[in-house]
Amino acid sequence: MTDSVEESVPAGFERLPTGLGYTDSLQPAYRRIAGESASFGLLVQARHCNTMGICHGGVQMTLADITAATGANLARGVTAGSPTVHLSVDFISSARLGQWIQADVEAVSIKRRFGFCRGGIYNSAGVVARFSGTFYFPDHDGMWKDGRRGDGVLQTQEN
Repeated sequence: MTDSVEESVPAGFERLPTGLGYTDSLQPAYRRIAGESASFGLLVQARHCNTMGICHGGVQMTLADITAATGANLARGVTAGSPTVHLSVDFISSARLGQWIQADVEAVSIKRRFGFCRGGIYNSAGVVARFSGTFYFPDHDGMWKDGRRGDGVLQTQEN
C-alpha cells in the first residue's frame, strides 16, 4: 500500500460554501444532508496533514464538531448552529493523503436545552475516529456580527 491514494467525492455530496468562519479551514469540504441524517467529508490534502503525513487530529475534530452539531440541530428541526459544550474524539486509525474521510451522525438525543450526538469518521479502510458531542440550544435565535439572526435573516430596524 502506498502513502498516497487517489479517491473521489462520493455521489450525493455537495461542496460546502465558503464564508463559514473556521469551517473554511477544512476546504474543500463537502456535506450530504438527507432528512435528519448528516454527513460531512473531505479528500485529505497536504494542507490537512500533520508532519507525519497523516490527517491532523484538529481537522478530524473540526469535521466531527460540525457533523455532530448539524445532526443535533437537524433532529430538532433547526438549521442554525449551536455552541459546543463538550466534544470527545477517539482516534482509532489514520487517514492518508488522497483518502476520502467521512463523518457520519449515528445517534442523536434531544433534551430541552441540550443535544447529544455520536458518530464516526471513516475512510476506505474502516473506522478512523469515533466522536460524541453535547450542544447547547439557547432560548434565542442568536446573532451574527453582520446583523443576521440564527435563521439567516438580516436583522434591521424594521424587524
